[in-house]
Amino acid sequence: MPVLVIFIVLSFAFYVFYKVKYVRSKRPAEKQWISAKSRIALGIFVAFFGINQLFLYSTTTTYIVAAVFIVIGGLSIWTGIKAYKYFLPLAAEEAQWLKANQQ
Repeated sequence: MPVLVIFIVLSFAFYVFYKVKYVRSKRPAEKQWISAKSRIALGIFVAFFGINQLFLYSTTTTYIVAAVFIVIGGLSIWTGIKAYKYFLPLAAEEAQWLKANQQ
């Protein structure tokens, strides 16, 4: 399925993008917020990779490995969303505090 391959490549590109932003960031709350976004992108990558394997091969081993990938990707997405929601207000407060102290 070419659509799944496009989603796999895009999610991996977002993962790399967010990891580069994570390394370049200096603020701790912002780093955790960006790390949560990269965790979501990696989870999407792993889940789509597992779904793609279901369409490519039809063996019992593939079904087991694909199920493991989908579950791990789903858990990564879930924990990433929880971390994103937690760190978003902290990162916004941190940015506001730095902006107020620079002026």
